[in-house]
Amino acid sequence: MNNKKNNTFYNNETTIITPKKLKKNLPINKNNEEFIYQSRNTIKNIIHGKESKILIICGPCSIHDTNSAIDYAHHLYKLSNKIKEKIYLVMRTYFEKPRTTVGWKGFINDPYIDDSYNIEQGLHMARALLLQLTDMKIPLATEALDIITPQYLSDLFSWSAIGARTSESQIHREMASGLPMPIGFKNNTDGNIDAAINSIISSSQKHCYLGINQNGQICTIKTQGNPNSHIILRGGYKPNYHTEDIAQCTKKILKANLQTSIMIDCSHGNSNKNYKKQELVAKSVLKNIKNKKYPIIGIMLESHIHEGNQPANINKKQMKYGVSITDACINWENTEKIILQFYNEL
Repeated sequence: MNNKKNNTFYNNETTIITPKKLKKNLPINKNNEEFIYQSRNTIKNIIHGKESKILIICGPCSIHDTNSAIDYAHHLYKLSNKIKEKIYLVMRTYFEKPRTTVGWKGFINDPYIDDSYNIEQGLHMARALLLQLTDMKIPLATEALDIITPQYLSDLFSWSAIGARTSESQIHREMASGLPMPIGFKNNTDGNIDAAINSIISSSQKHCYLGINQNGQICTIKTQGNPNSHIILRGGYKPNYHTEDIAQCTKKILKANLQTSIMIDCSHGNSNKNYKKQELVAKSVLKNIKNKKYPIIGIMLESHIHEGNQPANINKKQMKYGVSITDACINWENTEKIILQFYNEL
């Protein structure tokens, strides 16, 4: 094979650590394995209506600084203990960011935010952080974007999302069918919910696809199907968290003979990309939950220690602590206010 003809646009390739070796270097202990197993079961029971708690997925839009992530986790843990009878809190630990065009692709891809793209170091740092957060007994959530990284990290997550840009993707549906945690599928960026419903159907079935194993070898992966999936309404060209939107979604889910479990993302299209409107969305959702007419299982919040966001392409020394470098977030004080309102009114 003539490499000049077949690898025209390749600059370089680098062999990295295998999933097996990374897990050997950064192992999970038995107590934490049991904690994650129980966390997944709690979320499964919420999805299937066997538990009445409300599921709230909240945290930074993306992880870019481990210190602020740990700081946020301490706040979340303290609040979680106050509200655990009614609300199950799960922390967003998103390490991969899908891009409509270009931009920083997340902590794993470029952990130093300097275009060095030290992916192996990103995997090390991500797993080390997840282990530390799990030691704190905090359930963790992520977005499953790259089909290889779950081999390195999926044992540490209690819940995962398939994003708006990948819900229609065959390989992501196949991957989701074999992931060990419950999965939420977001509607498309234009607001269409049919693709997410089709994804739930597809991911519940058996699949066979190409991937890697724990030794890093290319292999065929056969899955049994994941029965623990639900839809996430995240808005599109217009918001879709209103009562009529939830009613329409419920009808379509029932028509597809699926478990009627709906989560509302208070950010993205539902807030019209205005982070301050997340509180308004949450209040509307709370009203519908209290009415008990529709099968809403919870909400998502993009939240950090401090509000707003900042550019990812500035010098790291100039970055403000606890402020997102991707989507703008509400601050911790408003996060706590929203969650306590749910707790006090449910």
